[in-house]
Amino acid sequence: MLRNRDLTDAPEVLRIRDLVVELTGNTTAPPVLKGISFDIRRGETVCLVGESGSGKSVTSLATMGLLPKGALSVRSGQILLDGQDLLACSARQMKQKRAKNLAMIFQEPMTALNPVMKVGAQIVEVLDLHTDLSASEKRAKVIDIMEQVHLPDVARIFDSYPHQLSGGQRQRIMIAMALILEPALLIADEPTTALDVTTQKQILALIAELQARHGTAVLFITHDMGVVAEIADRVCVMRHGEILETGPIRQVLEAPHHGYTQALLGAVPSLVPRAARVLAEKPPILIAKALGKTYRSGSVFGKKTEIRASHDVNFDLSPGRTLGIVGESGSGKTTVARSIMRLIEPTAGQILLDGDDIAHLSTAAMKPQRRKLQVVFQDPFRSLNPRWTIARSLTEGPLNYGVPYDKAIAEAKRLLRIVSLPEDALKRYPHQFSGGQRQRIAIARAVMLEPEVLVADEAVSALDVSVQAQVLDLLAELQRQTGIAIIFITHDLRVAAQICDEVLVMKRGEVVEQGPAAQVLHDPQHDYTRALIHAAPGRFWDFAARTPLSA
Repeated sequence: MLRNRDLTDAPEVLRIRDLVVELTGNTTAPPVLKGISFDIRRGETVCLVGESGSGKSVTSLATMGLLPKGALSVRSGQILLDGQDLLACSARQMKQKRAKNLAMIFQEPMTALNPVMKVGAQIVEVLDLHTDLSASEKRAKVIDIMEQVHLPDVARIFDSYPHQLSGGQRQRIMIAMALILEPALLIADEPTTALDVTTQKQILALIAELQARHGTAVLFITHDMGVVAEIADRVCVMRHGEILETGPIRQVLEAPHHGYTQALLGAVPSLVPRAARVLAEKPPILIAKALGKTYRSGSVFGKKTEIRASHDVNFDLSPGRTLGIVGESGSGKTTVARSIMRLIEPTAGQILLDGDDIAHLSTAAMKPQRRKLQVVFQDPFRSLNPRWTIARSLTEGPLNYGVPYDKAIAEAKRLLRIVSLPEDALKRYPHQFSGGQRQRIAIARAVMLEPEVLVADEAVSALDVSVQAQVLDLLAELQRQTGIAIIFITHDLRVAAQICDEVLVMKRGEVVEQGPAAQVLHDPQHDYTRALIHAAPGRFWDFAARTPLSA
């Protein structure tokens, strides 16, 4: 349900007026923030939404006084926190205000936490800087806030290092650290983007619970409109450094005024599965039979351990069809994908590709088969060689299989046109493209070898909603043109509903439910599948139609 709270009488915590941020020393370039204005009241959640590059994170960094020196600077405007202009504060004053008056949760806690310092000590450090409490009082206060964020076995976690915790637990540590001094304003910058849906739901519920308990004002930055529908009181829509539209959540979702807001909402995938496709019956191109992977460790004399990452996975996939594999982090989705790609060797079962069992082939024997199997990873910047031109990245595969250079370049140009990139992109390097453009290049590279099966492992999870929609459309068009079979791995059930013909649900390495997408997502039979669907953000709203799904 959408929030419907009247907070007009609540005291104002943050007021930003006519804020302009520019590139330091470059007066000719357009400002990064072009005179934005908004406010947040006590106990209110304001969501700042927009695509990458819209200025959301710059707004948060300016508020925190953390703009990168020598790169960005405030030209003009006001940032008033409880009536005091933060832009007039010295560096020492701002240091005192951070954590005490305003605090921030970052997207990736692993990069924000000190990897060689126990997490309890890191929270204690906040109290060391801002309080005169005794050591025993500090520990008691830290234990209390860790219990408030619902961490299990608090005594153990207090003495744990960040790498010993799950992603959700690390994010809870960041929340505890941010709220231990009960700041008036909490800024959350994409704090749930990298989390699976159930952990995301827990973190969102936790922020709301602590907000209600402490009366904190929350500035929540995200590109996920499903999350916005769950938590926002008011919404500010940003693009190119400007706020194009602002208003209560219901008004923005039901009657958006600006064309950009309308387009943004229209691109949000719905949990309602697409209509089942009627395709010509073809024999399966890929069959998995009792596929499993068990990791074993231990010496001859030491204790041996076994971790069953996947077990008894069975499916078949025909040309032109898309199979979705969904589940939480650690469910075994990626293990199955890596097994199929033979990036790891399965310990059990068969993988039949065109009738040939490739499960245990040697590296040399796999080479002819690899042409039939290609993969698109989540982060194209890590999978594309930063020192290679796009031309070299695209032609590497065909050249390794003996395709003449002229033919390979001609195919690269053709595929660039298909993925809506200019031909001169061949001469450029990965860092010269946006995230969505790099993912298009990664897809083009995968298709260069004309594979029969394409594995997309969380290929759109890090993309803005509009770019995500474009990439999904691109995959559908490539499938229509080439008849390629796709295995689509995701933790986002809304995305799975829009692209998959069949869905396979995994939990702790095992398949708990599988079948046609419409059946699994509309009428789930397993409790775990129902829990995943219930945790999907914005599941109750049809963003494109601007109505509740129950209406």
